[in-house]
Amino acid sequence: MTATKVFAARLMGLAVLGPDGESIGRLRDIVVSIRYDDRQPRVLGAIVELPTRRRIFVPMLRVQTVDPGAVTLNTGTISVRRFEQRPGETLAIAQILDSTVQVVDPELPQLAGTDVVVVDLGIEQTRSRDWVVSRVAVREHRRLGVGFRRRGEVHVVDWGQVRGLTQNELGLPGQDVTQLLEQFEGLRAADVAHRLRELPEKRRLEVASAFDDERLADVVQELPESDQVQLLEELGTERAADVLEAMDPDDAADLLGELSQTEAESLLALMDPEDSDPVRRLLKHAPYTAGGLMTTEAVVLTPSMTVAQALARIRDPELTPALASMVFVVRPPTATPTGRYLGCVHFQQLLREPPASLVGGLLDNGLAQLRPEAPLTAVTRYFATYNLVCGPVVDEENHLLGAVTVDDVLDHLLPEDWREQDEDDPDLHGIAVPAETGDRR
Repeated sequence: MTATKVFAARLMGLAVLGPDGESIGRLRDIVVSIRYDDRQPRVLGAIVELPTRRRIFVPMLRVQTVDPGAVTLNTGTISVRRFEQRPGETLAIAQILDSTVQVVDPELPQLAGTDVVVVDLGIEQTRSRDWVVSRVAVREHRRLGVGFRRRGEVHVVDWGQVRGLTQNELGLPGQDVTQLLEQFEGLRAADVAHRLRELPEKRRLEVASAFDDERLADVVQELPESDQVQLLEELGTERAADVLEAMDPDDAADLLGELSQTEAESLLALMDPEDSDPVRRLLKHAPYTAGGLMTTEAVVLTPSMTVAQALARIRDPELTPALASMVFVVRPPTATPTGRYLGCVHFQQLLREPPASLVGGLLDNGLAQLRPEAPLTAVTRYFATYNLVCGPVVDEENHLLGAVTVDDVLDHLLPEDWREQDEDDPDLHGIAVPAETGDRR
């Protein structure tokens, strides 16, 4: 059954289909135009995420039906140009939900003079086939004592009874991000980073501030360098230093390398020496060399350790698949720069051996090693020659300095703005591309 009255949050993630039932993408937000009076805002269209992760604008006039399981369009010809928010446009999920408002409703006297939080927007189709925001679902907070609150009851009120949903008021800092964070649960850091970049600047900072240090560090590492620097500056020095501590040393070094020497040194001084020391060592190497590409957090063992111990180390979920592909065997100490480098043991070799076997007897000591000054071209040829995804970086005195992984090589081989680019397919997923950018009337 086709719905003419729905709540916006319940549409998020629904499949968007063409008239022939072919999947186009997923609905990620609703674009509305808030008026300067009490009239109901018009729903201009939906933001649809294509399989390529690009987000496009689909006018509501192109929506044929809204069903519990999917949104169906009346045409398969839509613009696939990237959505860019225009002045006067507001995103229902990203900007309106979680905002604090007041309700003026004689039937709800308990809400008079108190702040409530917007949890959803009710939209409906009018006789003219336009869609408008007609209702607002708000949640009250109930106090349990000083400084403690619990979730209160949800009330649905008419749009005209809500105060605090103007463009100016939505631009004020300090907005909650509870429902936005729920959308990011279970997503990989790279996907969160992509969605974070699609948010308005204010909301991007509020979401980033709400992440814990480890989660934010993972996300920052997947952002373009310019966005990394901007976000670091917005977070403030103390929080930025905490995030840098949680980042992989090589990624932290790359990010600090984009800052002025004074800024980088001030952040390094705030970091724990245990975290800052490896970053300082990496910063001594030129960016496009093995030393500049490597990480200091490889899997390093002594020859007396067993296969079982080695496998336990590479089961660490924090390790990337590339770093887990081999372990490096050295004389103590095992912290980089290590004692004398003896060789490596490949992951597949570990799987073939009895658990009690010593890794010192399984060494591949004939594999060539990378010098820290080796240029990117030499590192690339090294991986291609030996069919590797990870390789040791060893200095002239035979100390293991770290390991280079193929993902870092690819990151430096691709164009600098590769994270900002979409797939340049003129016919994405069978969708025709017209000249216009989409009707926003």
